[in-house]
Amino acid sequence: MAQVIRKPTVVDVARVAEVSTATVSRVLNGRRVADPELVHRVRLAAAELNYRPSGAARSLKAGVTRLIGVVVPDLGNPSFSELLRGLADATGAHDHRLLVADAKESQDEERALIQELALHCDGLVLCSPRLPLEDLAQLVATPMVCTNREVGDLSMSSAGVDSYAGMAAVVRHLTGLGHRHLGYLAGPPTSWSNAERQRAFDDATASLRLPQSVVQAGSTSDDGHRALPELLAAGVSGVIAFNDLVAIGALARLRELGLDVPGDISLAGFDDIPVAEFLAPPLTTVRLPTEEVGRHAWALLRDQLERAGRHGTVRLPTELVVRASTGRATGT
Repeated sequence: MAQVIRKPTVVDVARVAEVSTATVSRVLNGRRVADPELVHRVRLAAAELNYRPSGAARSLKAGVTRLIGVVVPDLGNPSFSELLRGLADATGAHDHRLLVADAKESQDEERALIQELALHCDGLVLCSPRLPLEDLAQLVATPMVCTNREVGDLSMSSAGVDSYAGMAAVVRHLTGLGHRHLGYLAGPPTSWSNAERQRAFDDATASLRLPQSVVQAGSTSDDGHRALPELLAAGVSGVIAFNDLVAIGALARLRELGLDVPGDISLAGFDDIPVAEFLAPPLTTVRLPTEEVGRHAWALLRDQLERAGRHGTVRLPTELVVRASTGRATGT
């Protein structure tokens, strides 16, 4: 005989949180509760039990909330705005709305937001999640799609771009211009996209038997501004930044140091954010089809919602956009 697995109830949540069922209902239905400690205990218990309240998470009439939760690591990054635009267009066409939350590059905040949004939304889109796979594995009770992150054999879908090929194209471009010592301003250590770009950078320079240098930067213009001098001290002639924001910070630092781009140093980024072509000089970068990633993320999530247990993976190509920030190495 097949075993019947009982779904957790509000009583179970109240027992684990050591509060009344009335308190659980108030917290999960968004009504004010004076004691923040009680709110934390209820939400933690609900997440641990994978409890989804019928009142807060689904309308009784339609059986769905028509809300999609979205967690991004940094809302200040324009590339995530583009992804959200594609996602919003796609979900809006199917009468769904987005709830967007900023994890502020914090794994703890990301985990808490996923747990909370799962209580109120039909599905989640995790944009470039920073959590390890083993942590994500504990959070897949709600239909989910990750963007720009491979998910192994987890029960979720993935939509993203081929960061490895993008980095390989930049290295070919710069070495074709005679650069023989390249530097990489690396992104956040918890970023899967950064790991892919650094892996491609290492592979490409190793295959050419060229020296290379890597400096930990981050994802913001301040990070690029701070980290650039270490690469310059290593003697690089070409710099590749994790993203365009880091490249913008590096470009500002180069100007402060009186160095010409690309006469003294060539500089390239990733993302092709709207401002990239209007910099002085315009930035060579890897264009990512970010809006398309958002649309594909919704298509994959919709497939999960309509056909439970169905998952997929989409990887879109990138495009190298050559502008005036890269040029021939001095002496070649």
